[in-house]
Amino acid sequence: MDFFNMIARFFQGGGHFMYPIAVVLVVAVAIAIERYVYLTLVASRNRSLWNDLAPLLAQGNFKAAMELTTNSDSAIGQILNYGLARVQGARRRDDIEKAMEESLMEVLPKLERRTHYLATFANLATLLGLLGTVMGLISAFGAVATVNPAEKANLLSASISVAMNCTAFGLMTAVPLLIIHAFLQTKTTELIDSLEMASVKFLNSITERRSDAAAVA
Repeated sequence: MDFFNMIARFFQGGGHFMYPIAVVLVVAVAIAIERYVYLTLVASRNRSLWNDLAPLLAQGNFKAAMELTTNSDSAIGQILNYGLARVQGARRRDDIEKAMEESLMEVLPKLERRTHYLATFANLATLLGLLGTVMGLISAFGAVATVNPAEKANLLSASISVAMNCTAFGLMTAVPLLIIHAFLQTKTTELIDSLEMASVKFLNSITERRSDAAAVA
């Protein structure tokens, strides 16, 4: 109970700018949770589809692979579906690769969406904290100008202590948000790398199957 009272006193002592910082914190946390859940689900669906798809590609069963990717809502399914749709008609590897790159460009914005806002919110929280502290100091110096000289030192020190709460809260909001932003950026980069790796493996599998077919012929 004392802990919550201490937090309440800390929040109340920071002034009006504590509220916009709190709003920034809530919105940023909501975005971070949504992004983490989304990226985790995408990675899980990609792994599941690739585990089912790899044996079909190794066998050269492109028709079954096409059906599998068409019915999948995963990012890797969308990309490979573009490539599989052009396996029969394309004569060169580059034609299939360009089709998959086009699909990858459609997928990437969905993976990177809203993550960059976390860094912006971290900077915003810091600036709001500093602004709140400056406004608090201006108010404090204005207040001590009219009081008894004997009370000025005590009143000024108390006012400065209260004003610094805003900067402290801004920094306590910004630092975790920067860490979360870096974590989600790393997770997104790893996911993009896995998509590119799967695309290369897919193209190599098609090239090998065509080479084998040409050798047999």
